[in-house]
Amino acid sequence: MSVRINYILYLLKSVEMTEQQSLTFANVQAAFGGENFQAHASEIHGVLAGIISSGFAFEDEGYLPIINDFFNNGEGLSKNLKDLVKELYGNIWQAMLDENFTFQILVPDDDEAIVERGTALSLWVQGFNLGFGLQKQSKDKLTEEVDEIIKDFADIANLSNELEEDEETEQAYFEILEYVRISSLLCFAELASKPEQDSGKTIH
Repeated sequence: MSVRINYILYLLKSVEMTEQQSLTFANVQAAFGGENFQAHASEIHGVLAGIISSGFAFEDEGYLPIINDFFNNGEGLSKNLKDLVKELYGNIWQAMLDENFTFQILVPDDDEAIVERGTALSLWVQGFNLGFGLQKQSKDKLTEEVDEIIKDFADIANLSNELEEDEETEQAYFEILEYVRISSLLCFAELASKPEQDSGKTIH
């Protein structure tokens, strides 16, 4: 791993963040609901992952206005919501930079109904494509592989939520979930704007 990447991992780990288990789908969704914030945790996570994976600068806090404008009618985020979104943002960066590929899609636990999980996954890829598209406007032409991923995500976002509770559907869900996870990491590896070693900044 390069000195540059080691440095940014150090910066991210130096930030005082809530323990990893607090960023489960259930906890994040409950936190949004407690603030009367009408948004789905998976979609918010997808938007953040999308803008990061398409070249959004680590030091740029413009992701907060994006979340506010698209999911809160531009009315301003409370301190608790800002802190939660910042925590999600930092967690995504840390996981995507991790050489052990620890990044995970934020969706309901495996013991939840397949309809709920499938809907969450569809919302995640929908959010990813939204965030990716917002940032990608200033980018050069995408590679064929990344372009194919974005098209696949659009198809996944349109999957029917009329899913059967059977083994075949479960297997298909996990295969798609893993495809989305790895594809997101591929986009990040190809397009992400890694922080400069001398930036001297952390996520606040």
